[in-house]
Amino acid sequence: MKITKTDIYKYTIPMVPFTIATGTMASAQNLFIRIHTDVGITGVGECSAFPMIAGETQATCFEMAKDFASLWKDKDASAIPERLAELDLFTAGNHTAKSAFDLALYDIAAKAAGKPLYAFLGGQKKLIESDLTIGIGSPEEMASTAKGFLEKSVNIIKIKLGKKPADDIERVRQIRAAVGPKIKLRIDANQGWSYEEAVEALTALAAFDIQFCEQPMRTWNDEKLPELCRLSPIPIMADESVFTHYDAERIIRNKACAYINIKFAKSGGIYGAALINKVAEKNGIPCMMGGMLESRVALTAKVHFAMANNNIRFYDLDTCLLGHLTDPVLGGVSYTGMQLQLSDAPGIGADVDDAYLAKLEQVSV
Repeated sequence: MKITKTDIYKYTIPMVPFTIATGTMASAQNLFIRIHTDVGITGVGECSAFPMIAGETQATCFEMAKDFASLWKDKDASAIPERLAELDLFTAGNHTAKSAFDLALYDIAAKAAGKPLYAFLGGQKKLIESDLTIGIGSPEEMASTAKGFLEKSVNIIKIKLGKKPADDIERVRQIRAAVGPKIKLRIDANQGWSYEEAVEALTALAAFDIQFCEQPMRTWNDEKLPELCRLSPIPIMADESVFTHYDAERIIRNKACAYINIKFAKSGGIYGAALINKVAEKNGIPCMMGGMLESRVALTAKVHFAMANNNIRFYDLDTCLLGHLTDPVLGGVSYTGMQLQLSDAPGIGADVDDAYLAKLEQVSV
């Protein structure tokens, strides 16, 4: 099954600006690809560039995609490990751009097998309920947003923090007061705190019944994570500290987390995500399936992966709900409240409307 052509699109999606500790995104700067084969099967892939976290932009992903497509032309689409190894030999890093190509190969493989991706990966359908995230704003604005979530059947709220501890504590205090005691609250500092600030914030925030805190400090402070884990009354989830399974092995060996957040944009896609999850599961570390600002194409792939891996126990699968002003995706996952539903269409089961793609900058290789 040879690759004949790859279509590459700068898949920009307008959105309400979304703010985290390290910056604000005014649109989803994504990449969408279609890999064509000589047997008539086409695979789709998407990645979402989040430069302040992964160091890649839509422009760099677009340029790397041209090289990746050229590298794979006329080669076997079914040889997934070999194809992905070629990308790793070609360039270090660039996990976000690689993830789109990884998803497209898995889409092709599952379609060729006549199975939905979760079944191809050895999984079965299960209940998946996502949180819904509040970006950084004033405590009053965030509390008002959280209260509005209750009308949308949201049971789990993720709160973006990472500013001054006193301000962050007030943000969470007002949110907890607004939503009551039954709603689960998670926090994500996106590396925004220093070690001392993290100790101060986490100690105080324990009073508000927080499920866990993602990535409290910059990755260059990873050596301080074991002590923070020891002191913190709130479990720590490693996010930006874990891009690969080698990172997972290091963090777990150092007793530097309770949980790990897996994102395709960090792992390079499904293949790398599976390696991270395998390391975590072997060591008794539950994982979360997270993301950047993907549309329902990559989101659907993430739900398939979560259904195929029981060690994925937390779900942050609200990427297309974080201010996207349009949804050009055909098929794919749907929401019932915050529960995610999949069809049994073969492969990923999602694609992007050609009319939307026609407006975008594109190239075929």
